[in-house]
Parts: sequence; C-alpha cells; structure tokens
Amino acid sequence: MSIETLVNGIIAFTQENASWAPYIVFALAFAESMAIVSLLVPAWGILIGIGALVGISELDFWPVWLGAALGAIVGDWLSYLFGYHFKDSATKVWPLSRHPAMVERGRVFFDRWGPWSVFFGRFFGPFRAVVPLLAGMFAMRSLHFQLANVASAIVWAFVLLAPGSILRQIF
Repeated sequence: MSIETLVNGIIAFTQENASWAPYIVFALAFAESMAIVSLLVPAWGILIGIGALVGISELDFWPVWLGAALGAIVGDWLSYLFGYHFKDSATKVWPLSRHPAMVERGRVFFDRWGPWSVFFGRFFGPFRAVVPLLAGMFAMRSLHFQLANVASAIVWAFVLLAPGSILRQIF
C-alpha cells in the first residue's frame, strides 16, 4: 500500500464518517506530535487534506480544529514527559542515537530561546516532535513548556485547517 493510498483512504473515511472527524484529527495530530511516532506516520499531509475537506464538505471547522489542537497538545506533553523522565537515556534511542550533534544544538537552542523554542519548533517538520522531547530532557520548567505547547498547538491547528474553511466562505 502506498502512502498516497493511505492518505486518500483516511481522508475518504473522514468524509464518510464526519461525526468521527474530530477524533480522527485528534489521533492524527497526536501521532504528528509524538516523538518517534511522527517519523513513521504521514499525519501532516492527511491533516492538510482534511483541512481541504472542511472547505468542500459539511464538516464543522471548530470541532475539527479543537481535535487537532488537543491531539498536538497531548502528543507534545507525552514527549516532554518521556524526555523529562528518561533524560540522557533518551539519546540512546533512534533517531537521537544517530544524531548526537543535534542534541547539543538543541541544548544551545533551548538555552538561547527558552519556551519560544517549543513554540517555533512546532512549525518545523522533523523538529515538531523532537523539540518537546528535548525540552523534557533539558528539564525546561513544566509551566513554561505547557504555555508554549498549548499556544503553539492552537495556532498550528488553525494554520493547517483554516485555509480549507476560508475557501468555503469565499466560494
């Protein structure tokens, strides 16, 4: 099965089962935000497709947006907790085990930008799920992490899903 077939199948399933859309989007955003899992699940492309689906179908934007934001928040939070709990042991797990220099660059980035590193990290593909893990490893204060996590998830979900909804209003 190709990735394109998988993406199209999930989007079609979501269209046929509109009442499940917020839950499907929650699961996708969770997978996209969870350390390591995000590298294996092509959720970002599916979320963009569901955003377009919001624009051409009767899917209500706000429940879908809430599902995406909550999924991203929970995924990042669990990644943070994993990093916080396992600290340097997490560097022995792929992909960090193959890129030790990335961990050190992450430390410098966190020292310089603090919670802003979590906020902006959400918007950069492969870093999206690694940044919360590193924030936990480097013992970023939980309150600072959660403020950046929640704020960035709200904006990120809107940026992914809103274009489809806006197109519906225009046409």
